[in-house]
This record gives sequence, C-alpha cells and structure tokens, in this order.
Amino acid sequence: MKEKKSEPIVTNYAADLRIGDFIIPCAVLPDGTRVLSQRGIFKTFGGGRPGGRQWKKRDEESDDVLVPVFLTADNLKPFISKELITASEEPILYRARGGSPAHGIVATALNDICEVWLKARDAGVLKPKQKKMAVIADVLTRSLARVAIDALIDEATGYQDVRNRFALQRLLEKYLSEEWAKWTKTFPDDFYRELFRVREIPYPPLNMNKPSYVGHWTNNIVYSRLAPKVLDRLRELNPRLESGHRARKHHQHLTRDYGYQELQKHLHTVTTLLKLTPAGGWRRFVANLNRAFPQLNNTFEIPLDDKDD
Repeated sequence: MKEKKSEPIVTNYAADLRIGDFIIPCAVLPDGTRVLSQRGIFKTFGGGRPGGRQWKKRDEESDDVLVPVFLTADNLKPFISKELITASEEPILYRARGGSPAHGIVATALNDICEVWLKARDAGVLKPKQKKMAVIADVLTRSLARVAIDALIDEATGYQDVRNRFALQRLLEKYLSEEWAKWTKTFPDDFYRELFRVREIPYPPLNMNKPSYVGHWTNNIVYSRLAPKVLDRLRELNPRLESGHRARKHHQHLTRDYGYQELQKHLHTVTTLLKLTPAGGWRRFVANLNRAFPQLNNTFEIPLDDKDD
C-alpha cells in the first residue's frame, strides 16, 4: 500500500543562489539544515527541465521522488558514495512560505556530486558526452573552496557580524566568472558547421576533435583579422609545447572587457557571412571576408570562379 505523502517543511528562508550564470534554489530549514533544490542542481549540470531520460522514480510504490539517472550509470557507480545515494534517494520535501513544494538535498551533497565527475574524469572513464559535467564540477569546486576560506576567516575574526549579507554571494559570482572564463565555450558550433559546409567537407561529430587544419582556418579567418599583430602576440603569449599543442586556447589571453567582446562580435559577423555563402563558395567567402576584415599588408582580391558562379 502506498504511504501517504508527508507534508513539506515550511521555511521563511528560501532564495535563489546565483553563481555566475547558474541559479540553484536554496533554503535554510527551521532546524538549521541547508538544502539545495534537486532540480536546480540538475539544471546546473547542463539539463533543462528534468524528464524521463534524466530522472527516474525511486520505485513504483514511492511518492513522486525523482533521482538523477547518473546514480545508475555503470561507469560512475564506483565513485558514488553511500551518503550521496541516500541524500539523493531520500530528499527533503520543503517549501518557502507561500511557495510551491520542492525536493531538496543537503547542501554539502553538491561537493559529493562534483567529486563523482572529477574522480571519474581522473580515472579516464568518462564518456564524451559526460566531459562537460566534469568541467562544470571543476569550476564549482574551485569557486566554492575559495569562498569557503573567506567565510572561515570572517567567522574567526568576527567580521561576519559587519559583513554585508550579500557579500559572499557576490564574491562567489566573481570567482565563478573568472574560473568559467577558462572553460566556457567561445566558438559556436554554427561557426564550424557553416565553415565545413562552405568547404564541402563533412562536419565531424561534436564529441570528436576537429582536424588540425581547422586551426589554420581559424587563425586566418578570426585572429589575424581582429587587429594588426594580435595573432603574433597571441602566439608569443601562448607558444606551442613540446607536444605540439598549446597550453591554453588563444581566446583565454584576450582581455575580458574588450578583446573577448570584440572576438564575439567578429565571430557573429563571420558566421553570418558563411551562412550567406553557398556550399562550395569558399573563394567567394574569402573575397567578402577580405572586404569586411582586411588583413594588414596581406589582402588581395580572389577571382570569383566558384562553381556557383
């Protein structure tokens, strides 16, 4: 027989925890327990509204309690602690006064969730589609650790009594923005998809490395046209290692308040030019690119002898 649903714990302390672009509803319950929304955590790790493929009922006789499906992924099971399983399968039903019920898990479980992805990454067992989760976990772990140090110092010195109550959250947002800048995707899929279409080359799956010649295209189309000598300077700041690879992406060396913004504008315009170019029209595209973004001392007209002319 199905048990009667329990009543949610009502709290006066609930809000959205904003960490950069991430938002996780949180609350402090009457007994002092800090909880994070289960659905909010799922969305943070790249999901939209959880559906059947991402979540499952604990069992057919349970209340409508959803459990993240990664707890059943075979390659992640060795890294999931019993405490995390319990916290996820036995969430706390709560609601803000006047709000709707929500399922929460103790806030410390967020660190355990991050550890699952990081340990699996270090063990080299992540599947291609799971690697993004490890990146998010890494960013969150670094940011939360830094803010925790500030909170401990404030408590030890008594500064917490005079600290603005939003100060730590703003600090967390700042740290996360800085960390996320190291990982966030900068070149949109549309840019490469259209580039391959115009060159009439099959576009590779998103989870595979792009051919090395794509780097040469990117330097020519993007970095060499942002401003004179930008590409030369980036190569100095980010030289190739003995392995032949660079330590970072070129765009990570651009200033966030100007250089990165100019890169985004350039990518948007170039992607539009590619979309307006028919398949096989590479020479036409380069001619238009040279008119829109000429290279210093290296621009010449290319005859329009594409097959579409």
